Amino acid sequence: MTTSDTAAHTQPFQAEVSELLHLMVHSVYSETDIFLRELVSNASDACDKLRYEAIASPALLGEGDALKIRIIPNKTAGTLTIADNGIGMERQELIDHLGTIARSGTKAFVSKLKEAKDGLGLIGQFGVGFYSAFMVAEKIVVVSRRAGESDVWSWTSSGGSGFEIAHASDEEVARVARGTEIVLHLKDDAKKYLETYEIERIVSAYSDNILFPIELVPEEGEPRQINSASALWQRSKSELTAEDYKKAYQQIASAFDDPAMTLHYRAEGRYSYAVLLFAPSTKPFDLFEPNRKGRVKLYVRRVFITDDADLLPGYLRFIRGVVDSEDLPLNISREMLQNNPQLAQIRKAVATRVVSELESLADKDPENFARIWDAFGAVLKEGIYEDFERREKLLSLSRFATTSGEKRSLKDVIAGFKPNQTEIYYLVGDSIERLKSNPRLEAATARGIEVLLLSDPVDAFWTSMPSEFDGKPLKSLSQGDLNLDLIPRTDEADEAKKDEPQADEAATIAVIKAALGERVSDVKVSTRLTSSASCLVADSQGPSRELERILSQQNRGMRTKPILEINLRHPLVTAITGAQAGSRAVDDLSLILLEQAQILDGELPEDPAAFAARLNRLVLQGLGG
Repeated sequence: MTTSDTAAHTQPFQAEVSELLHLMVHSVYSETDIFLRELVSNASDACDKLRYEAIASPALLGEGDALKIRIIPNKTAGTLTIADNGIGMERQELIDHLGTIARSGTKAFVSKLKEAKDGLGLIGQFGVGFYSAFMVAEKIVVVSRRAGESDVWSWTSSGGSGFEIAHASDEEVARVARGTEIVLHLKDDAKKYLETYEIERIVSAYSDNILFPIELVPEEGEPRQINSASALWQRSKSELTAEDYKKAYQQIASAFDDPAMTLHYRAEGRYSYAVLLFAPSTKPFDLFEPNRKGRVKLYVRRVFITDDADLLPGYLRFIRGVVDSEDLPLNISREMLQNNPQLAQIRKAVATRVVSELESLADKDPENFARIWDAFGAVLKEGIYEDFERREKLLSLSRFATTSGEKRSLKDVIAGFKPNQTEIYYLVGDSIERLKSNPRLEAATARGIEVLLLSDPVDAFWTSMPSEFDGKPLKSLSQGDLNLDLIPRTDEADEAKKDEPQADEAATIAVIKAALGERVSDVKVSTRLTSSASCLVADSQGPSRELERILSQQNRGMRTKPILEINLRHPLVTAITGAQAGSRAVDDLSLILLEQAQILDGELPEDPAAFAARLNRLVLQGLGG
């Protein structure tokens, strides 16, 4: 170890940490109790990690006390201490864990924290729980000794631009035989947290189900345990109340909302394991992180193993909770987790049970299911694309905005089928409002057909695969040929348009093709349009236009040339037939057909300046200019 490693050293915080601490120190929140829950949760994690590492290295536990957490108020000194005898941290770990936030999404968190009137619902969702202590402390001292190490380190900060790290004093070394001690020098307006009844209230509300004993060490009197320290998921459902489950959810998931769904059961048979899972009612900010990491914790016989075992598929990553196995080996490694056949069976069974529970909730408690769908519907739809085995069930669970209403199921849509209708029709785009005004809806609207309006990015992916529900194929209104002739029209005004004169098909298509050249792959007469002049569609054999747009934004694919469909009865199209072939008017009108279709799709014309000049010429001609 070098001299620079052992000497007292002052170091600045990571930029995001400095901004976060500024908000913590200078903002006033209506609820500050959160800090104690976060520090107790961190202490519990440290005890869990030591118990896990001690499986391979029993000497790490030594002859010391049983794993526990202590809370020590000191009114004389104005300090509150939260101590554990868990894994502890060495010097570099103190710097890494307390000087940086190694989680994606931190900037988004800080931005949300600035906007929020109260940070209560945000803290804890980004792995920044430790910093919540600066809401109540003007100075924090962290003393830590890594299990199996002799060095003890002290980390000190007043929530400014940085922190100091140095060897601990002799007194601190004597106090911390193993683990971590966090000493909060409380602000004057936070001295209430030195009262034992306040500490007991917070622990009872947030941390009662922590697996390790939490001892309150008052200035006077004997230390006493103030939590139940039981694995709630191992208890019978008949022993538990809704409030017990709520507290367990909030503690396990570091959450503040109420669970929208609770799933608690024990599996017996070839493999035995207990399951306690929750569906949140609000969306966490890390829901769309690229790694799509789950948050279900794996225990083996009440020993925490990891929260990175991928116990549920990615599209169920919003589920929080615990799976506790009786059969897996305690010394199972992360590498073994990936290929363990027993764990693979548990994964499959638990995922199936979660989907079934969501189905049951949708039938029996539509209001709570709607809360889950509003928050996580876009995530659940990833499973339609990824999970062939459960695709039909996930389609049944899905709720859609349609031309007839909100949160419509596919069963609802099929129940409203028109005579001779055999397919479920949908349209994909980037917003519901734009989809509702899309010209491709016109033929379906004229027949009173209900159409799914799909605006989540994932919709472009799952609809790219051939899908059907209850034997009814799903059909895009923006891709391939469309024939609705067998379905009777309900729009009388539209029916009357059938007798209106129309442009000559062959001549019009030939003129427009000549004017547009390589800008489109083909020009066809549309069966989709009744009042608009044109629209763009994709070939039935290739990707949809919406999927191409998303992939091109990510530089993952080239855009193919679209097909331009035209309405032969529209005055703009008949005007092309009446104009002189090869004239500027024909070129202008043909390009306007293409460019207005692009605009209606939410795209810019290829050359906006040329489009504006062309539009001006046609307007002036119409005005007689």
